[in-house]
Amino acid sequence: MTFKPGVNLFLLLICSVISFAQAPAELQAKLSTEIKHLEAYSTDPEVVSAVKNYNSSARSPEEKTMTNEKWHSLSLFDPFVRAIGRNSLSEYLKSKRDDVISKIFVSGADGGKVGFDAKTEHWTHKGMPKHEVPMSGRTWVGPVKLDDSTGLQLIQVGLPVLAQGKPIGSIVFGLRADKLR
Repeated sequence: MTFKPGVNLFLLLICSVISFAQAPAELQAKLSTEIKHLEAYSTDPEVVSAVKNYNSSARSPEEKTMTNEKWHSLSLFDPFVRAIGRNSLSEYLKSKRDDVISKIFVSGADGGKVGFDAKTEHWTHKGMPKHEVPMSGRTWVGPVKLDDSTGLQLIQVGLPVLAQGKPIGSIVFGLRADKLR
């Protein structure tokens, strides 16, 4: 999908509202409560600092040439994947998982990975609603779907990472649908 500001953003916002609106009322209420708790991560100093650092640093040769196809082919033991998976933000994110939060990843302004609790399917989510909607300063809520990396029914929630009230990246949570019910 090619992201075109204006038209596509409007469609992305409408689709995320519709998918959330189609969830059962009880699930919507529990999800809304959980999102309120997760909003603190938008300004969490550890997250904001890591995203600021990522956004202001020069990209390594591996990062400059990384594509979703290349990323998908890398094993969990690849040195590049391990370096990100063991950085201070990733270690911090791992400590935040609980019985509801099954997955967490943070992306910089360009959509590249800053940190994650486990390797993601994509290197970049640029052009995808889970990144682009938060980059507009709004919350994105995806539909309930089977997550390939965990084997669980998850609802993904994307929030902006904010510095002085402006989006500088995104943080996405995979919430276990069975634990929200």
